[in-house]
Amino acid sequence: MTAPPEHAPRRVPSGEACAVAHPNIALVKYWGKRSGPGNLPAVGSISMTLDGMTTRTRVRFLGAAGDDRVCLDGADADAKTARRVRALLDRLRSLAPEAGAAEVESSNDFPTGAGLASSASGFAALLVAAESALGLHLTDDDRSRLAREASGSAPRSLHGGFVEMACGRSDDGRDAVARPLLAADDWPLKVVVAVIREEEKEIGSGEGMQRSLATSPYAGSWIASHPADLEDAREAIRTRDFARLAAVAEASCLKMHALAMSARPGILYWRGATVEALHAIVALRQEGLDVFFTVDAGPQVKAVCTEASLPRVRARLSDLPGVRRLIVCPLGRGARLLRPGEDAAGSPESRRREGA
Repeated sequence: MTAPPEHAPRRVPSGEACAVAHPNIALVKYWGKRSGPGNLPAVGSISMTLDGMTTRTRVRFLGAAGDDRVCLDGADADAKTARRVRALLDRLRSLAPEAGAAEVESSNDFPTGAGLASSASGFAALLVAAESALGLHLTDDDRSRLAREASGSAPRSLHGGFVEMACGRSDDGRDAVARPLLAADDWPLKVVVAVIREEEKEIGSGEGMQRSLATSPYAGSWIASHPADLEDAREAIRTRDFARLAAVAEASCLKMHALAMSARPGILYWRGATVEALHAIVALRQEGLDVFFTVDAGPQVKAVCTEASLPRVRARLSDLPGVRRLIVCPLGRGARLLRPGEDAAGSPESRRREGA
């Protein structure tokens, strides 16, 4: 675990704050951790933060000793989630010892724990809300480090648009932080999320990463090939080269899942409809559409496309057996506070959804 931020000047604390954050999808995948403390990634990653799916988190510090209460989607959080939440709060409370116990209420308007990066948006929103409630003023890098210890992909949801998360070189994780690459409005791509299974996945990402790196015969090749993928994706984003980004993103996706499948025992996140959706997206591209696929640790398929290609992509995926619903997402902003009385849906970003 990294040391607490050395300089975190205090504002006047409110004791309570509410924040929202959006999940992100990795284009160049993060899969695997370095040995040692601090939840350090074995490889860097590049992602897109999505509007259209939102986590809303309210944190209230009571100013008295006691146990934290953590509610997720209207029910008490499971023991593992509650421990992760308390660990992050304890890191922040080391800078504000008078804060006392906390009440945390968090909700997602999309499936939780199903491969849609709910932990990324959840811990990003928790950090931003708790920081404000405690009257802290952290640097962007300090936020990245604290979010990373809670969830390896959460630092990316602190920022909007295209984001790169560095794996870093230092043992203490000081350089393993997320930085924005390109604002959402500078390349306004769309993402159609094909929801195939809403239930929580059987094997969590943390367990899947650990098993993959420990037992897959391809782990060394995965790590060795990553710097070239990151450079390729950076250049594609810088030049807005859709075809180049499509090629590296699909290759990274397939490599990550090959790594998981080749673990012992193998990890298979896909369902039959996942494979059918991948074939449908490849067929659409062969028909001349600007679209590519990516799949994180779960069965859901994300089709990244241009505005012009969106209607046909949405129509094709909605017709596939096994696709329960679609969520159509523009790129979104990073985690942010909500003003009193402001609703997450009232943000200036449009949120378009398909299905129910």
